Amino acid sequence: MKVMYPGSFDPITNGHIDLIERCSSTFDEVVVAIMVNESKSGTFTKEERKVMIEESIKHLPNVSVNIGSGLTAMYAKEIDSNVLVRGIRAVMDYEYELQQATANRILNTDLETLFLVADPKYSHVSSSVAREIAKYGGSLEGFVPSFVAEKLYKYYQKDKEKSV
Repeated sequence: MKVMYPGSFDPITNGHIDLIERCSSTFDEVVVAIMVNESKSGTFTKEERKVMIEESIKHLPNVSVNIGSGLTAMYAKEIDSNVLVRGIRAVMDYEYELQQATANRILNTDLETLFLVADPKYSHVSSSVAREIAKYGGSLEGFVPSFVAEKLYKYYQKDKEKSV
């Protein structure tokens, strides 16, 4: 079975990687789909995100990374996947994800959404938290892979230099 794990992954975190590894051991094929919202500007370009994800999951032969656009439900149909996987860290994630899953199911009646509960050691990890920590030079150990941390620190260093 082919499953799709959609998200912005700006940047990929250790929590994302854990979920991808778990999917990889459970399903035949996993497509990590970087879904781009053109109205939002991200920290990293979609191409930079793709490279970071590919580096993070290179040990998983049944996982690929795509850059998608448009509605997630329609993109899943486009790549011939009828299962979305989403991670749940807390109750507020569930409420948001339930709304998204319901909308996706209305748009694509063949689409199922599976929720995976985050490993407790990653329940506090998010891309936005990692960005905030990097912005102020804090330690990203345990949040993101070291090469992603370097890219975040470099991004915020350039940002500081612009404002000086």
